[in-house]
Amino acid sequence: MATIESVVEDNSREIEKPIDREKTCPLLLRVFCSMGRHHSLMEYARGNTPTNELQIYTWMDATLKELTSLVKEVNPDARRKGTFFDFAIVYPDPRNPTYRLRDIGTTCSGRKTADDVSTLASKKFTIGDYLDIAIAPPRGAGQPPPGMMRNRGRPY
Repeated sequence: MATIESVVEDNSREIEKPIDREKTCPLLLRVFCSMGRHHSLMEYARGNTPTNELQIYTWMDATLKELTSLVKEVNPDARRKGTFFDFAIVYPDPRNPTYRLRDIGTTCSGRKTADDVSTLASKKFTIGDYLDIAIAPPRGAGQPPPGMMRNRGRPY
């Protein structure tokens, strides 16, 4: 009697291929920043977007730390050491005519965090999604502002 053996390979951990930024066309990333909190999803309803749009041409291998530095270039209030940047992707809900918000990481100006090297591709960003960034000014002892690290459980 012959034995049949099957093997299941786990390819869920795809290694990101490096992008040649000299040969690859950048994408337009539409970024919306606000102080202290994310924008309300109602601001993205019915084809609208928040008024404070920042347009960045970048690539899918852009890191959250790289995006943080680009935001700091145009936002003087965000340049202070200890300022937190809470990143979220705003994307259309495939089942409803609404948008959803998914937290993807937090960086801190002047400090290293675990999310610094996270890329748009690794966070499942899709071209056409928006990036919403809640910027929080520095607090004492380098602690993130309340609510900025909800449900993440990662120490700084």
